[in-house]
This record gives sequence, structure tokens and C-alpha cells, in this order.
Amino acid sequence: MDYIWQIMPSLLSGVKMTLSIFLLTLIGSIPLGIIVGLGRSSRFKPLRDILGIYVWIMRGTPLLLQLIVVFYGLPVVGIVFQRYNAALFAFILNYTAYFAEIFRGGLQSIDRGQYESARVLRLSYGQTIRKIVLPQVTKIVLPSIGNEVINLVKDSSLVYVIGLGDLLRAGNVATARDVTLVPLALVAIIYLLLTAVLTFAQRRIENHFSYFK
Repeated sequence: MDYIWQIMPSLLSGVKMTLSIFLLTLIGSIPLGIIVGLGRSSRFKPLRDILGIYVWIMRGTPLLLQLIVVFYGLPVVGIVFQRYNAALFAFILNYTAYFAEIFRGGLQSIDRGQYESARVLRLSYGQTIRKIVLPQVTKIVLPSIGNEVINLVKDSSLVYVIGLGDLLRAGNVATARDVTLVPLALVAIIYLLLTAVLTFAQRRIENHFSYFK
């Protein structure tokens, strides 16, 4: 137990970095995912094609490679990010693409007659999306969004490749220094606790929106 208490501060510091990347990625990527999803569902073909290429690239290449390109590759063309900002930029770009496809699928499940009914009621496009479409889409996409949110917690460990001190990196450092697997076991437990909390929150949110049948 003494050893656990000794290494716990460094692990908690790593948790702080992990949660920071996690929360800011969600704050940035979910609204952008809605916007890109709407763009992918629009009738303006050039916009659909451009956004389709973006989504194809983001979903078709590993997030690890995208992190490396943002931090090590972009400086070649004069675009330089600090480590933390590079991680956020890559994560938001990547998860925006995934969330966009989830929202696009939800938008396509809404009957077109509802848009026509909204026009009859003289609702603007923005009012139609905000008051009629999004509440229904939210319930449809919640399970998929929840899965991506849980994946995001685990994917945050990839920031080690650009030298950020996240939870997994803190565990690896302690393991290499002390030649014991105890730090990695604690890392696994912390990840399990984080995913358990997120799973519980997801179920509560799904129950909240269950009045949409």
C-alpha cells in the first residue's frame, strides 16, 4: 500500500491530463459533428463532396498517424502547435468526423414529411432543426455517441506519442523505473472506473430522452 500511495500523485496528474483532453475534445467535436452532419445531409453537392472527403480521410487513417502529422508534419509547412494544442486539434478533427457520420445517420432517419410540415407551420430551417429534428435525432444517436465517448477515454492514451504526460504514460514511467506491473494494474483500474462512470451517465441520459418514442 505504501508503494501505491507513493505513485498515486503521478497517476492522478496523468488522469488530469486524460480528462482535460477528453472533455475539451467533446466540447469541440460534438457541435462541429452536428454542423458537419448537417452539411453532409444538405442538397448542395459541392459541400457534401468536400465534407465527404474530410470524413473519409479522418476515418480512414489512424488517429495516431494524425497526431504525428499535426505535431511533427505541419511545422514543415510553417504551422506549429504546442504539444497540448496539437493533441486537441488532432482529436477534435478526428472525432468530429465520427460524430458527423453518427448525426448524419440520425438525420437521414427523420421522415422528410416533418420538414414539410414545419414549412407549412412557417418555421425557419433553424427552428425546424432545433425544435423538431435534433430532439428526435438525439435519442436515435445516443447509443452510438456513448460508444464513441468511451472510445475517446481510451484513445486519449495516444497523446504519449507527442510527449504529453497522460495516465498511461505515467503508469509506463513508474513501471520502467520500479520494474513492477503494479502501476499498470492501477492504470487499468482507473480506466475501468472512468468507463463505468461514463456508462452510468450514458444510461441516465438515454432514460431522460426515452419520452421520444
